[in-house]
Amino acid sequence: MSTGVVIGLIVVALIVVAGVAFMARSSMQRKRLRSKFGPEYDRALEGKGDRTAAERELAEREREHAKLDLRPLDPGARDTYARSWTAIQEQFVDEPSAAVGQADRLVTDLMAERGYPTEGYEKRVSLLSVEHANTLGHYRDAHEIRRRQDRGEASTEDLRNAMVHYRTLFEDLLGSRQDGERREGAR
Repeated sequence: MSTGVVIGLIVVALIVVAGVAFMARSSMQRKRLRSKFGPEYDRALEGKGDRTAAERELAEREREHAKLDLRPLDPGARDTYARSWTAIQEQFVDEPSAAVGQADRLVTDLMAERGYPTEGYEKRVSLLSVEHANTLGHYRDAHEIRRRQDRGEASTEDLRNAMVHYRTLFEDLLGSRQDGERREGAR
């Protein structure tokens, strides 16, 4: 074989190896993002209509999330938030509309105390999706009911559903004592 043929075969082999490596890396990245973001992965894919663009957006969310100074709650703050939630749930019986508004504020306050930015709903959702993707749909549903409530279009049953949705995210953000201790120890 001539030197030119050998060089040509080596170049083709390198191109094939690089292509296989790129495809394997893309596949691993896709699996990692799908696993991490769960239903949020599908939502991003649907919103972007293009897998590459959706994955790029999710990777960007991870980069932005990594810049946050997130912190676990100390036991005293956790207990205070839990008592506040109980009071809001009790208030729902007499004043469902006010209770939903307070639930929204309490969840936002909890986000802030944990270190999440609270300006702009879309930014909150984007950053929460990195660690709380499995409960984020509840937050979206609660937010939508709250918007309908503001327009006077939400029934008492809708408000009850909003409270259930807020509670799901609230409990996820609140975490257990072990979660907070484990995250703190991991830093």
